[in-house]
This record gives sequence, C-alpha cells and structure tokens, in this order.
Amino acid sequence: MTAVPQTLSEGTKSKAGTSTLSRVARFAVIRLVTLFITVVIGVFLTIMIANMGGYVDEIMRSEIRERTIMRVAAMTANQEVTPEMRKKLTEDMIKLEEKRLGLDTPFMVRAFRYLGNALQLNLGRAVNMISDSGSRSVRAIILERLPATLLLMGTSELILFFSSVFIALSLSRNYGSIWDKIVIALSPTSAAPPWFYGIFFILIFAALLKILPFGGMVDAPPPTNPVEYTLSLLKHLILPGASLIFSSLFLSIYNWRTFFLIYSSEDYVEMAKAKGLASRDIERRYILRPTLPTIITNFALLVISLWTGATITETVFLWPGLGRTLYQAIGLYDTPVIVGSTIIYAYLLAVTVFILDFVYALVDPRVKVGGSGQ
Repeated sequence: MTAVPQTLSEGTKSKAGTSTLSRVARFAVIRLVTLFITVVIGVFLTIMIANMGGYVDEIMRSEIRERTIMRVAAMTANQEVTPEMRKKLTEDMIKLEEKRLGLDTPFMVRAFRYLGNALQLNLGRAVNMISDSGSRSVRAIILERLPATLLLMGTSELILFFSSVFIALSLSRNYGSIWDKIVIALSPTSAAPPWFYGIFFILIFAALLKILPFGGMVDAPPPTNPVEYTLSLLKHLILPGASLIFSSLFLSIYNWRTFFLIYSSEDYVEMAKAKGLASRDIERRYILRPTLPTIITNFALLVISLWTGATITETVFLWPGLGRTLYQAIGLYDTPVIVGSTIIYAYLLAVTVFILDFVYALVDPRVKVGGSGQ
C-alpha cells in the first residue's frame, strides 16, 4: 500500500525537475536572443556614429585628394609633365587609395560589412593607427594597449570598490559620528571628473614638489632591471590611480552607506538586535546577505568597465592604454579601432548580464530563473 504514494511522489518530483529544466532552457534561449539583438543594434549605432552617417567618408576623401595632389606635385616638380598627365596620375592615385581604404564601396554596404565582421570578432585593419610593432591589425593594437589599461583601471577601481564598501559598512555602524559627517560633507567633491584631479595632482606633486613624474608609464629609457622597472611603473601609477580613486571615493562611500542604512533599519534587523545577536552576525546575515545581489552586480559591471579605460585621464597622463587609444582613434576617424573596442565591450557586457541572471537565483532564493513574473 505504501509503494503507490512513493511512486507518485517520485513521478511528481521528476515532472517538477523536467519542468524546471525546460523553463530555465527557454529563459536562457530567449535571454541570449534578446542580448544578441541588443548587441547588434548597439554596434550598428556605433558604426553610424563613428562615421557620422557617412560624413567621415567625405572628410577622408578630401584628405586623400589633398595629400595626393601635394605628392604628385612633389614627384613631378623636376619633370616635364603636361597638366593632363598630372591630372590623370592624380586621379589614378586617388582611386587606388580610396580602393585600399574601401571608400569605393557605398557607405551603407560597408556599414553592414563592418557589422558582420565585428560580430564575428573579425576586427580587420586600422585605417590610420598602427601598433608599436608596426602592425595595422586592430586586434594587435587593442591587445598591445590592454595590459596598461587593466593595470591602471584594475588597481584603482578595485581599491575604490572594496574600500568604499568596507568604509561605508563601518560608517553605517556609527551613524551620525564625526567621520560620517565628514564623508557627507566631502561627497560633492565627486562632481569633478578624474582628469580634473589629475591636472591638480600634476601641478602639486610633479610641477611644484617634483616628487612624482608628469606622465607616461615608465621612465625613459625604461630600466632594464626588473625590480627597477616595477618601481618605476608603480611610481608612474600613483597619480593617475589616485585621481581615479579620489574623484569617486566619497560619493561611492556615501551611496553604499545610505544603502546599508536602509537595510539596517528593517524590522527583521531590529528583531535580531532584540534577540541579542552579535553585530557582526547581524551585518553578515541580515544586511550584507540581502544586499549581495547589488554588490555582485556592481562588482561585475566594474570588472567589464576595466576594458574601456579612462579616456581623458589616460590622455592627460600619457598613459598608453585603451582609453587613450580610443581618443586617438576618434580624432583620426579610425572606425575599425572604434568598432573593435565597442564590440568586445558589448560582448563582455552581454555575457556578464546573462551570467548575473543565474547568479541572482543562487544568492537570492526569492529569484527564480524563468519564473513568470518572478
């Protein structure tokens, strides 16, 4: 008599498990398709903006014509060449250069070609920029600049994130203290961008006190000894890293402090205090645990933002990273480099958002992946 209910129970569990897997699979497919469409739209808009809707083509054609006319004039300065021959030579050279750069193809055709290649991570060749090794490959240019950006952004952003969270948690325990009031008073200092503090720090520590370098990544010429090279690198890292940290530190602490205070005033926290639980246990179980999804989201977005670099700050400090590279690419109308940086960031963002959906379900039991309305 007991075998039938047990069989029914096992069958019910099997059906529930199958239903859960199908729901998760359906959610994953829909989410991937949605994210892919978002990436396609974002990259295509980047291509259109980088080319100003095709206006950059006209600028490049004008520059090619001007350079070619000057080059032909220099080539034929000491030769007896008729105006017709000079004009034909100029037009032939212009056509060859436009064909090399793909300007002989209509803009919209090239835009969709850019899009297709970018989505396949076929980043192509840069128009005007070259890597230090002399390559025009966009992949080589990006990979060459990536370590410098990861060093600067990784060091400064990770220090900023963890210090902000821990200091904010400490301030939430001591609400209304003198340190709490100081942080609130200093939070408006984050209105200034990092490059402003960068210039300010350069004036004080490089120009006035002469204790830190103005810019660059290492001394020139670079030290050959590994220890001296590392010390030189760290010395050059101080000012740009400090400007990135200081520009956001107090506002970030203020935001996290407010966030922790909201959760620390919940009824279940007051109940835990009334039961006599230790403050460390209350913070870990009743404050940090409910805020874990937000902390994970901020950390994940921070990690992928390392790819973008700090465009103006890197330029101010002559830091050879991706941010400065993107700034140069925009100035040179180098669409492949701009699109290459964008597509990799877009893919990283899409993958991160996709993974976060499942991470939320692991850290927060209230979240069900693929559940209707949940």
